[in-house]
This record gives sequence, C-alpha cells and structure tokens, in this order.
Amino acid sequence: MVAALLALACVRAIADHAPSAPAVTAAAAALFAVYVTGPRLPRLRSSTGAAALWLSAVALLWLVLLVLTPDGVWLAFPLFFVQLHLLPLRGGLAAVAATTAAAIAGFGLHTHTLSLGTVLGPALGAAVAVVLGYEALYRESEQRRRLIEELTAARSELAAAEHAAGVLAERERLAREIHDTLAQGLSSIQLLLRAAERALPRQPGTALGHVRQARTTAAGNLAEARRFVRALSPPDLEAGSLPAALERLCATTARTSPLAVHCQVSGTPTALPTTHEVALLRIAQSALANTVRHAGAGRAELTLSYMDTEVALDVVDDGAGFVPAEVPAPGSVAADGTGFGLAAMRARARALQGTLVVESAPGEGTAVAVTLPTPAAPPDAAQEAAP
Repeated sequence: MVAALLALACVRAIADHAPSAPAVTAAAAALFAVYVTGPRLPRLRSSTGAAALWLSAVALLWLVLLVLTPDGVWLAFPLFFVQLHLLPLRGGLAAVAATTAAAIAGFGLHTHTLSLGTVLGPALGAAVAVVLGYEALYRESEQRRRLIEELTAARSELAAAEHAAGVLAERERLAREIHDTLAQGLSSIQLLLRAAERALPRQPGTALGHVRQARTTAAGNLAEARRFVRALSPPDLEAGSLPAALERLCATTARTSPLAVHCQVSGTPTALPTTHEVALLRIAQSALANTVRHAGAGRAELTLSYMDTEVALDVVDDGAGFVPAEVPAPGSVAADGTGFGLAAMRARARALQGTLVVESAPGEGTAVAVTLPTPAAPPDAAQEAAP
C-alpha cells in the first residue's frame, strides 16, 4: 500500500507538470527507502526506542512529502497501522493522533480551507485503524492466553507425572531393599531360631550359638534398614571392596544355613561405580537367600568375573531346580507371598543396562547369571593404572 500511494503521488505530480515534481519524486524515493529498511531491522520488534526512532524518520519524510503534495495525506492510513503495531498502547494512540492532526493540517494547507470533510476523512481513517488494530491485538492476546493456559496445564501434568514416577521409583527401591535385606534377614533369623528350638533342651550350647547368630543377623538388618532409608551404601561395601563383601556374604550364609558356599573371583578386580557394586551385592544376597529357602541345595558356587567391558556374577547351586516359565510375572507374587526376588534382580540389572539370565530345570539345580557393562575409565585413570 505504501509503495502504491507513493507511486500515485509521483505520477500525479509529473502528470500535472507541477514545479515540485522533482522534489516530490525525491521525497517519495527517500521515504520508500527508509520504510523498506524497517522490516530488515530486528531491533524494531524488540526495542521500543528503536521503533520510535525509525517511526520518527518515516514521519519526518512523510511531513516533507505532505508539504510538497496533497496526495501525501493518503499515506497517513498505512502509517496508523504501523504505529499501532510497533508502539505501546499510549505511544501508539499518541502517534496516531499526531499523524491525524498533521494530515488534516497538510490537506488544509493545500486546499486553503478546513471543511468538515477535511477533518472527518483523516479522523475516520484513524478510528478505523484503531478499531482494526486493537481487534487484532485482542485476538492475539486471547491466543496468547490460551497458549499460556495450555502451557500451564502441560506443566502441571508433567509435574504430576514426574511426581508419580518418582514415587513409583522410590517405592520400587524400598521394595527391593526390603526384600534383599530385611526379608532375607528375617528368614535367616527364623531358620536360626527354629534350629535353636530343635536343640533345646538337650543341646543348650548349640541353641545359644544359634540365638547369638540370630541376634547378630538382627543387628545387621537394623543397620541395613537405617542405611537404605537414607539411600546409603550397604555396610559390607563401606567396610571394603565388592569381592570382600561377597566373601563375607558366602561365609555368613554357610555359617547360618546348611548350605556350603564357595566364592571365587576371576580376572583383575577393578573399581566399579557404587551403583554397580550395590546391585551385584544385592543380587547375590537374593540369589543365595532363594537357594537356602527354596532349592534344598547342599552346595552353591558364587563367581565374580571382571572382564574388559563387563562384570559378571554367577550363582550356581545343585538344588531341586524349577521351571523358570512358571515363576510369577513381574509385578505379581505367588499365593504364599513369594515371587518378588527374581523380578527385583531383573529390575536391578535392567536399571544399569545389564542382563539377568536364569537357567534351571527340575532336579538339575539353578544358575543365575547377571552381566553389567562397566563404564569406560577416564584417560587419566587409565594412564595411572598402566605399568
């Protein structure tokens, strides 16, 4: 519209052989040059000061054109929209009012009269521009309001989902810790107290030994409970390395049950992240507890293998075995409350991008194998470890 109105002003000045035709053409060219640079200036949309400066330059050139030709008055209409678009509410209305007054004065200057039509024309144009401009502004405001409401709702849903996921993750963590520590410890205490009950009254010394072992187990379980509530490392890992913790686990299991447990380590032991060590220790505890409670085995072999990019733990027993396909699915338990152990072991392995495989058959024992990827050592640590 601006280009067409400027061309019209130039054509009419030249066609009428007006003495000011060269000046009109020059003023129109200058105004058009300044006007088309506006959209190429990114600061105009982000800075009110820059927009006001550019609009002042446009208005100044327009006033020059308005003084030279009455056809410049028609440019006031597109200027109204630009002013309302770039300036704040008060600034835009003030600019529109000033432009309207200039248009009326300029037109009256050329016609040497100030009639009702001379005043109403620019005034009505300004009113139409204000109505249309603020109708568009209202629609944009409503659209923004809807977008803000949708964004707020999406954030609320996301926060609720994150909270639910956090609650579920914490619940699963506590369930695994309770199963692998308190539940297994209580099972051991129960076996020890039964053994003490059978030894009484003929073997009070043996019964006393079982009771003391049960008390030691209860104290260990209490320490475990305090630590997993605080998300701390197991006491066995705080007191030494993973191989040492597994050896102590095997010795404790052999001492408190009829199961003979042998522990061995293959490969060169390397430092593992605490999460990996905790997961392997808990899986070993759960696997040996299942062997003691369900397998009726006489011997179990626990092997910790350090490899280049993986660490593996194997627990093999010579017990009664079972059909892995008949184990309750994850998330369900058997009628007697069992069935959570394998699901918890798989969850621990899966959380560290590892795998857990169970091989068993009736009368052929059971083998539980877990493999976890080991994080790559930092270059500095690798260089220090090199001979």
